[in-house]
Amino acid sequence: MTATMDESYLSEVLRGRRVLVTGHTGFKGGWLALWLRRLGATVVGVALPPTTPSFCRAVDLDGIVDGRIGDIRTETDFGRSIAGEDFDLVIHMAAQAVVRASFEAPVDTYLTNVVGTAVVLDAARRMPSLRGVIVVTSDKCYENREWVWGYRENDPMGGKDPYSSSKGCTELVAAAYRSSFFSDPDGPQLASVRAGNVIGGGDWGADRLVPDLVRSTETGQPARIRNPRNIRPWQYVLEPVRGYLMLAARLLDVGARYAGGWNFGPEKDATVDVGTLADMVVSKWKRRPPEYVVERRADEPKESIVLRLDSTKSHVELGWKPLLDLDETVAMTVAWYEEYRENTERIRQFSLGQLEQYAAAWGRGA
Repeated sequence: MTATMDESYLSEVLRGRRVLVTGHTGFKGGWLALWLRRLGATVVGVALPPTTPSFCRAVDLDGIVDGRIGDIRTETDFGRSIAGEDFDLVIHMAAQAVVRASFEAPVDTYLTNVVGTAVVLDAARRMPSLRGVIVVTSDKCYENREWVWGYRENDPMGGKDPYSSSKGCTELVAAAYRSSFFSDPDGPQLASVRAGNVIGGGDWGADRLVPDLVRSTETGQPARIRNPRNIRPWQYVLEPVRGYLMLAARLLDVGARYAGGWNFGPEKDATVDVGTLADMVVSKWKRRPPEYVVERRADEPKESIVLRLDSTKSHVELGWKPLLDLDETVAMTVAWYEEYRENTERIRQFSLGQLEQYAAAWGRGA
């Protein structure tokens, strides 16, 4: 089966499959789990407890997913959370995902992102039914030379801060496990994926631009923006999630050809500076728009100025490309938060509606 890639194909491949998602209580992991359930997969999630608020709590994800509390930093705790279980597919998303937090707790960042990945992969390689593993890292895994062009999958891994370095190390761990334990072309396959700065409804993460602006609408206090001229690749949350699912389907359906690293970044027009994105978010708000101030402290951690991804491989080999432009991305993001404020009890239905709207755009070939 190597049919044309669309949502019906994903459903055909993934329906009835047992899928383990680590980090399902996170923002992107929650949207992934929601889409997997729409496709008919049986989803088990393992993560630390969700924050309040969170996408997981907002949509009552535990009502449709077998959510379990588990800590990937230790083999014992993670093993206890999946004891006696077997899966067709593992998607590893659990991570310490905040750059600033990596300066405050670098050891924990490495424990979670690097050791945690080894813990999950070591458990995965012992699953009898396993056919595929996807390790989710970050665009920051690359050795950033402040190039104006995008990084490709065969560029060197690196990182000048603990967070970026931990993501580069995560990729090295995944590559080592691929060579050592997932090299049989007829056996389960391992891929790693990198995306840009993801935005969308349901993200309340600390030190992230859109959540900080959302909090401004709630508190009446302006958000603080540190580096308004830094350029980032912005994309709607379902763009990379669709890429992960397309890759997962090919790993299960075809196999070894789709192992390795993959970029799922936005088009060039969606790679804009922080200040531009902030202004777009403010302009879309209908009531009580957020405010922000530029305020850089002397002790701010150093961050990269320019970061772009080259997703040509995904375009050519998977047929993946972004569906939404940046204006549509911001509009859908703001609409989610405004709906949450007005109709919190209906937000799962609204989220499913946005997912259906996005899937329909894919079906139209937008």
